[in-house]
Amino acid sequence: MDVLDKAKTYLWAFVELAFAGILAIMLIFLILGQNSGMFVLSVADNVTKFANAVPTPSLIGLAVILALVYVIMQRLRA
Repeated sequence: MDVLDKAKTYLWAFVELAFAGILAIMLIFLILGQNSGMFVLSVADNVTKFANAVPTPSLIGLAVILALVYVIMQRLRA
């Protein structure tokens, strides 16, 4: 079990690092625009395509589920 906990910790750190990297690339794209380089442009294009592919009802459903989880967690703490 200790090995699984370590692996989970490392994987979660990798996910956080990758997410921070994507956010940094998007920030570079927002600052420099079309002059930001081919790699930054391709990442920004992929993020935009992914965001546009998710339908609005799915986003609303996800928001409702997250709100319910938040409310339940707050009640369990009290």
